[in-house]
Amino acid sequence: MANEFEDDLDLNTLNDEELTEQVHDDLYNGLREEVVEATNILLGRGWTAARVLDDALVEGMRIVGVDFRDGILFVPEVLLAANAMKGGMEILRPLLAETGVEPIGKMVIGTVKGDIHDIGKNLVGMMMEGAGFEVIDLGINNPVEKYLEAIELHKPDILGLSALLTTTMPYMKVVIDTLKEKGIRNDYIVLVGGAPLNEEFGKAVGADAYCRDAGIAVETAKTLIAARRAAAAA
Repeated sequence: MANEFEDDLDLNTLNDEELTEQVHDDLYNGLREEVVEATNILLGRGWTAARVLDDALVEGMRIVGVDFRDGILFVPEVLLAANAMKGGMEILRPLLAETGVEPIGKMVIGTVKGDIHDIGKNLVGMMMEGAGFEVIDLGINNPVEKYLEAIELHKPDILGLSALLTTTMPYMKVVIDTLKEKGIRNDYIVLVGGAPLNEEFGKAVGADAYCRDAGIAVETAKTLIAARRAAAAA
């Protein structure tokens, strides 16, 4: 989706539809400055922050997520795309807060105790934010107490647990079992992920789902939140 004429392109000359498609391309190619410029142009044309978010940024990241899931894009490219997305979000976030636009849902995510790996976790967090979620990232090496504090403070819909080491994977069960002991397990959707995990492990530790990559995490989160809200409304 690269544009060989990118350097000569004046974004101001594009109509709204063309500019929106250009944002999709620029996100795909990880061009942060161009995404920031286009975000400002669309806002200057009277677009609401919510419309810029949904039509330009979220849709662009959806395309990135599909190609990442299908093996067309890889982690370095997706990290660049997510960084470009964050450039646009830095402009939109205060505007969205002013207008009271609600995120799709809220997620607390962190790498479990004993594990200092964070690339996968960061990627999931950025993709979730790019899909319209509010994300609270706890960082690495999180004991169960840190998760409990975070969910009490932030009241998320989703708790995300990440691990890259086979030696730290079992700690996910410690966290989930603690939620059960406190009688709050069913209050949260628990997603687990990391290179050594699989679906069988996710079921064994009591997670709602195992997500093999960031794109799957977004799709799974949307599906489970929609199902939970539909059940609550029934």
